[in-house]
Amino acid sequence: MKATEVKKLSDTELDAKLTDLKKDLFFLRMQHATNQLDNPIKIAQVKKDIARVKTVIRQKQLGL
Repeated sequence: MKATEVKKLSDTELDAKLTDLKKDLFFLRMQHATNQLDNPIKIAQVKKDIARVKTVIRQKQLGL
């Protein structure tokens, strides 16, 4: 997910996306703990996506 894609989303879509990403991160961590995760790099990618979404939410709050 790119920052330009995230900036196009509305506030409700951003909240929904953030919730989905947090769920994905939880399940990825569970798979990693039980040695079922094929690609551990996916955890870092989801974390970065969460940070992107949170950044855009904060920018909209500040009116930037």
